[in-house]
Amino acid sequence: MSNSTDQAAPAGLDARSAAATVEQLEQEGDVAADYLEGLLDIADIEGDLTLDVRAGRAYVSVENDDEDALRLLSDPETVQALQELTRIAVQTQTGRFSRLILDVGGSRDARQRQLEKLVDRAIARLDEGASQASLPAMSSYERKLIHDIVADRGLVSESYGEGSDRHTVIRRG
Repeated sequence: MSNSTDQAAPAGLDARSAAATVEQLEQEGDVAADYLEGLLDIADIEGDLTLDVRAGRAYVSVENDDEDALRLLSDPETVQALQELTRIAVQTQTGRFSRLILDVGGSRDARQRQLEKLVDRAIARLDEGASQASLPAMSSYERKLIHDIVADRGLVSESYGEGSDRHTVIRRG
């Protein structure tokens, strides 16, 4: 396992995450790694864990040079479920809310590319005359990625809805 830290947290983080120190985030990563190692052992799946602290969050990545080894776990819905279970394990042990991010087999990068394509299709609808383009409901982490992608493309996005129905709408500025 390797640890690296980036102590600069972006402005605008909520009070819960702003209060987390790099040391606390590293502890979250260690607890998460222990939990995930146990799950991988039970499932008899080989994986190398990498821990990182970026932008006020602990990141844990599970990698294996054999792409097939993690295929079962790298489905986006499975990664989301594992992330939630891991967050609960971290919160139970540390007593603190966790915003930990889990990546399995590069699934986060793959999802980033999918979201970029989704935004490109939405922008095409705007180019064809639509006043706005709504995207499907997604997690807060994915909505944050969407907002960043949209901003990079010079457009405006806002989130609407509640809970699992919360979605993003894109429009021209």
